[in-house]
Amino acid sequence: MQYTHFMDKYPTHHLDLLKADTGFTSVDEVIGYFRAKVEADPRACVIAEFDHYAHTKSLPEGEVAEDILAAKHLVFCFGLKLPNALAMAPRPRSIGVTELEDRFVIAFLQAPNPMMNDVMLEWVEKLT
Repeated sequence: MQYTHFMDKYPTHHLDLLKADTGFTSVDEVIGYFRAKVEADPRACVIAEFDHYAHTKSLPEGEVAEDILAAKHLVFCFGLKLPNALAMAPRPRSIGVTELEDRFVIAFLQAPNPMMNDVMLEWVEKLT
């Protein structure tokens, strides 16, 4: 698992998971794994799956890197607290899964709640 500031401002965790090191064969299978984790956690709620690849490819001006074969997000929310209106800004959560020829890349923004961030890190680390 790596940590970086994407575009020098977004705190991002990501994992490159080689296909040779996993039993997963598609983005849908990896998204299904994360969906099961969210559905099993009483603090979390699945909102949607979003096919980022299909959406971007459908746009006349859409651009997708040539090495990307598929890309989807699982959108969900941990609903522990809503202390004020500004708490809405960093929500909901999303885990993105991108398929390349030899690997899957799993990425998500760091959650503002350290405990929930640790939960997502644990979900990703269990893929390996």
